[in-house]
Amino acid sequence: MSLRIWHQSLTVLEDLGPYNDALATHFARVASPGTDIVLHGMRPGTYRSEYPGTDIRHYGLQALHAVQLIHAGLAAQREGYDAFAVSTLPDTALRELRSLLSLPVVGYGESAMLTACQLGAKFSVLVFIRELGELVADNVRRYGLQERLCSVSDVGFRFHDVLRAYGDPTPLIERFQAAARRELEKGADVIIPGEAPLCVLLLENGVTSVDGAPVLDSLSCWVRHAELLVSLQRQGITASRRGIFREPPAPERIDEICAFYRGFP
Repeated sequence: MSLRIWHQSLTVLEDLGPYNDALATHFARVASPGTDIVLHGMRPGTYRSEYPGTDIRHYGLQALHAVQLIHAGLAAQREGYDAFAVSTLPDTALRELRSLLSLPVVGYGESAMLTACQLGAKFSVLVFIRELGELVADNVRRYGLQERLCSVSDVGFRFHDVLRAYGDPTPLIERFQAAARRELEKGADVIIPGEAPLCVLLLENGVTSVDGAPVLDSLSCWVRHAELLVSLQRQGITASRRGIFREPPAPERIDEICAFYRGFP
């Protein structure tokens, strides 16, 4: 099956050379034959530094930045992509994009959680932006998976620690494994590593389990879900288009509103 997926990061990928390169290598390794994953990030200058966490820890700022994801999704549809992937743990604008686009839309967080439910009884999410914990827990509730959640916990290190670990991964991996073991003691039997930079780092270094509990490749989860949904759509099985969260507005009205808000400061 030949298909193109628009990958959308919440980071400015040009600012994150080692991670960007590792991401491309990882997708080339895990995508099915015929699947082309095209990397996209936020516009240069979106954040004050290469670190998005200072902004996205605030729900209001995350909502403002989500406008870029919505425009990216509309561009993906115009350009004939087969699927759109919100490749960030908080699944920013996932619901909005699904209401606007006719192509399948998948989210990093949701795909990881749904897969975790097939691999174990309880999952935990380890985040390095501690303020995201509340949002991730709220997403779990909205996805109807609250009974399957063990906890959302601070992994104990930060974004820049992860980036530095691309040069020397061993100390950070040991810290991650210690944090994962604390989750296992709480009752988790599947671990979701929060955010893609940590996910890629762990996979590059062969960390796929801790004491028998799987450490999810959350990126591969959304790749497989996207491939599945495209396959189903080509058979005529599409997402529901009923209700306020799914019924699509008229395309011309979307264009009018996008044009209107471009004039705002």
